[in-house]
Amino acid sequence: MPDGDELDADALEYHRAAPPGKLELATTKPTSSQRDLSLAYSPGVAAPCLEIAADPDEAYSYTAKGNLVGVVSTGSAVLGLGDIGAQASKPVMEGKGVLFKRFADIDVFDVELDQPDVDAFVETVAAMEPTFGGVNLEDISAPECFEIEARLRERMDVPVFHDDQHGTAIISGAALLNAMAVVDKDLADLRVTFAGAGAAATATAEFYTHLGVAPENVTMCDIDGILTSERAGLNDRVRPFAAEEGGDLADAVAGADVLVGLSVGGIVSPEMIRSMAEDPVVFAMANPDPEITYEDAKAARDDTVVMATGRSDYPNQVNNVLGFPFIFRGALDVRATDIDEGMKVAAAEALADLARQDVPDAVVEAYGDQPLQFGPEYIIPKPLDPRVLLEVAPAVARAAMDSGVARRTVDLDAYVGRLEARLGKDRELMRIVRGKAKADPKRVVLAEGDDEKTVRAAYQLQQQGIAVPILVGDGETIDRTRTRLGLDFDPRVVDPDETDLEPYAERLYELRRRKGVTRREARKLVEDGDYLASVMVETGDADAMLTGLTNHYPSALRPPLQVVGTAPDVDYAAGVYLLTVGSRVVFCADATVNQDPDEAVLAEVTKQTAKLAGRFDVDPRAALLSYSDFGSVDTDGSRKPRRAAELLRSDPEADFPVDGEMQADTAVVEEMLDGTYSFSDLDEPANVLVFPNLEAGNIGYKLLQRLGGAEAIGPMLVGMDRPVHVLQRGDDVRDVVNLAAVAVSDV
Repeated sequence: MPDGDELDADALEYHRAAPPGKLELATTKPTSSQRDLSLAYSPGVAAPCLEIAADPDEAYSYTAKGNLVGVVSTGSAVLGLGDIGAQASKPVMEGKGVLFKRFADIDVFDVELDQPDVDAFVETVAAMEPTFGGVNLEDISAPECFEIEARLRERMDVPVFHDDQHGTAIISGAALLNAMAVVDKDLADLRVTFAGAGAAATATAEFYTHLGVAPENVTMCDIDGILTSERAGLNDRVRPFAAEEGGDLADAVAGADVLVGLSVGGIVSPEMIRSMAEDPVVFAMANPDPEITYEDAKAARDDTVVMATGRSDYPNQVNNVLGFPFIFRGALDVRATDIDEGMKVAAAEALADLARQDVPDAVVEAYGDQPLQFGPEYIIPKPLDPRVLLEVAPAVARAAMDSGVARRTVDLDAYVGRLEARLGKDRELMRIVRGKAKADPKRVVLAEGDDEKTVRAAYQLQQQGIAVPILVGDGETIDRTRTRLGLDFDPRVVDPDETDLEPYAERLYELRRRKGVTRREARKLVEDGDYLASVMVETGDADAMLTGLTNHYPSALRPPLQVVGTAPDVDYAAGVYLLTVGSRVVFCADATVNQDPDEAVLAEVTKQTAKLAGRFDVDPRAALLSYSDFGSVDTDGSRKPRRAAELLRSDPEADFPVDGEMQADTAVVEEMLDGTYSFSDLDEPANVLVFPNLEAGNIGYKLLQRLGGAEAIGPMLVGMDRPVHVLQRGDDVRDVVNLAAVAVSDV
């Protein structure tokens, strides 16, 4: 990590680089023609204006209001910087906008108001209600922030949320729920001490009581020690937590179960930690320096110390970005008039539940491959975990509907689907496939069953109801892995050392005896997981098969090709990748199997890939790719895709648009198909791209993935007699789950 001076220099350059700042506006509708402009502005814009004038709620239908949040600040209490004023706070507010967009796809106008007067500030923000779907108050000093939020919530008919108060409360509240599970204590019995009595501390104390902490068990301290009922100047928010007897911070900490630091660095000593109750919980959230360092708090005790800080370089970071984007996402999507306590509790509970689930490989990799498993070092999800959106926003939306602050009712299952679409088209498509799989789960045998990724994938498949996993591998290894990872499930295990393999060996011998395999060799082969899984599928003891995580693709593909084989009406299998680029979806074939196909193979691959597209609810439009456009070059290489297209046009089973040979850009650019090649049988860009050989297919999909930013699902094996998919070495758990869902839907 760079030192302070280097970081400052990098940050200045980052913000100064053209264009200055971190946000810009972008159009969401076409503006390339005169007609587009007449629709966007005069005279066409009058029509939506009149609709909104007649019914103000139509603003959500005709404008961006429903996805627009105002981040509003006076700059009077900027984290770590204090009262730097409205103008100087603008980089922080722009940064808040970046986080809203990055994590929840919410647009932001940042509004910095040079207005210290509370009455004037409230009037100004309230007057902006027609602009925003919600207001995020930021970096406003206490006690003014309490009054401002309360008055704006009263005045405005859109959600108003002061993140400095409630964000820390919600995220640390999730941590508190999980910390209690780790140390096996009851919320109602906890003694909680707060080091700090500002806006964040006050809101956090209040929120903990909504979670179940008894108010009389909360002690709050400021720079002068324990807040008592006799202390002058206590505001109404703090007064419920005032104690009868005074003392200093050390007195307040002694015997406490939980210490919550929301003050300044270095004020808590190891001696204070040693004075706490058994298995203490310490949330030292001052930034950049916590009230006590992670190392000192851990070293102070021999029992369990559950520690959280506000820093990203230690476990359990209390980071507000886990809250506000997703809370507003849920609130906006049901057009809530407020963010009430039920919605905040729902957000905390959803975060707590997510931390107990298996963590995706991509998240682990994003955090330097550090272990992320529920326990003392992992009680809060990581901000880069994409599942936070899918868990927190629906929980908030449900709570809003339950409490009556929602003006719109949504079907939560369909809503999760729309949220997944915000994360990428690939997730939207996989949700369709997962839904089909869940409707009728099938038995999927995983040939590399004792690999850790396979065990984790099996857990997710069973928990989500996608498939009934069967693990082929060493039973003791599988059991140890499951226990170590805390995966509470009991999968079916086929251990070659503990299973009667003779029936499978005999079947393999029957299938391969005229291919040079003896009975003795068959007995040896079925001890191999790939052959055993293949025979299980062939005999009907499993419905589908996955392999390939630990072997080269050709080696993993050979056993299922030999045992399961291709479908009766199919001579060739093929490997297909589904790629999504923005909203575009393309299926690329063949990328893994056929090295130098002739026209008959190309035609077969095209038909099988088109069928696969249909299983994703995509209407196939196929292009046979070449370096030639419709005869512009006449060579053996260009003739193959041309003849394949001719074969498909005469094939009654090929009931989809197909054309070729054509260059790749011709196939996917609408203007080229409509203009230069208007005679093409494709009236829309192709979404099934069939490459002329394996080399081209593999190069093409990898370039799209790496340079074009495409998201990939696959490789999916088409043309097999039973659903079989061969993964790439190094694929992650998500890939295994995705291909298992595809296999089940294939069944």
